[in-house]
Amino acid sequence: MFYIAIAGRPNVGKSTLFNRIVGGRPSIVDDTPGVTRDRIAAFSVWEGKKFGVMDTGGLDPDDDGVIMVKAREQAMVAVEEADIIFFVVDGRAGLTSLDEIVSQRLRKSGKRVFTVVNKMDGPFMEGSAGEFERLGFAGVYPISAEHNIGVGDLLSAALITVSPEEEPEDEEPNSVIRLAVAGKPNVGKSSLVNRLLGGERMVVSDIPGTTRDAVDSSFTTPDGRLWTLIDTAGIRRKSKVSAKLEKYSIIMAMKAIERSDIVLLVIDAIEGAAVQEAKIAGLIDDAGKACVIVVNKWDAVEKDDKSTLRVEESIRQQLKFLAHAPVVFVSAMTGQRVDKILSAAVDVYSQYAKRISTSSLNDIVGRAVERKTPPLAGARRVKIYFSTQASVKPPSFVLMTNSPDDVHFSYRRYIANRIREEGEFGLTPIRLNFRKPSGRRSGQERDGEDK
Repeated sequence: MFYIAIAGRPNVGKSTLFNRIVGGRPSIVDDTPGVTRDRIAAFSVWEGKKFGVMDTGGLDPDDDGVIMVKAREQAMVAVEEADIIFFVVDGRAGLTSLDEIVSQRLRKSGKRVFTVVNKMDGPFMEGSAGEFERLGFAGVYPISAEHNIGVGDLLSAALITVSPEEEPEDEEPNSVIRLAVAGKPNVGKSSLVNRLLGGERMVVSDIPGTTRDAVDSSFTTPDGRLWTLIDTAGIRRKSKVSAKLEKYSIIMAMKAIERSDIVLLVIDAIEGAAVQEAKIAGLIDDAGKACVIVVNKWDAVEKDDKSTLRVEESIRQQLKFLAHAPVVFVSAMTGQRVDKILSAAVDVYSQYAKRISTSSLNDIVGRAVERKTPPLAGARRVKIYFSTQASVKPPSFVLMTNSPDDVHFSYRRYIANRIREEGEFGLTPIRLNFRKPSGRRSGQERDGEDK
């Protein structure tokens, strides 16, 4: 997958541009310089092309404060991992000495850099972007991230070499299930990987992965099922920045998630789910991947008869993106219930790769519409004419309607829940796409419904 890093000095609008590109996935935006102290990452799609985008804290080489030093380290990690860089500058302030210092650092990365001149929303401002050409990067793109001016042209230019995303293929018998192990450092990922690869299972091979520094381990379980384990725990130290990379688990998780079918999100039972886990959960949801939540170190928790329910409820509250994901309580150290992970993964995968017939789907949607009438679209009521499953991994459904924009979020969620329950998709993410019918046949269907 193609990755874009958004970099620049503080307070030039990097997070506003990030939010614009990913469609509102929250990154803190404020007028105070340096407010973004942690890199945020997300997946996005433009003109059918899927890519990853990474927001960063401001690069200020002269600020030696602890927070700014950490933000600078994270920014350089993102730059190192990206394919191209959006170097954001402030068109209102003009070219500053700090911009020139930052540009020198970015030039040393060897990556292709786009100079993005932000805040170009006032009259006669576009011409002032020319002064940034002296930086000598790939191109100068005047934009207003806040008002969505020029952002589409910027993305089109950046993604010109990227091929449109292909629809996932249907499940084939005896295919390999790809498991990514993700989570913040020190939650027991390495111990869990060793447990999963041990015992009666036969390790087939160690294959270098497309994620930098990751090794994919292929193995077969006694039932003959083939697995590939994508481990993000082992990180090769190749530079001063990379030596600190283990602190910054989001990028490694992002790349592992991209290549997986199911993500094992590992959580420390003692610490519980917090901000970092919520970020990874958002990435899993963005990518449309299935998930098993693995609560590790359960042997170290003092328990009563309600401990499991209490911890799971807390996790559900924090990781709302993963309401469908089963939760497994294990101890990688003792091996307790580790075998339940693969059992849960099999159940999840069977739904993640599942396809139901068009007639069954239309029966489900039809019953849902009868129970709860769609909302009004002005003077007319929204009507759903026809539904079909477009793809799997995740199961994705297209619903033909007279007014897609008027299908409220709450009604979309209602339809999704009915498909989940009646179609037996309760353990997997699903996608709904409401479209207007086109062509002669769809027009006839619409006319018939309106009579």
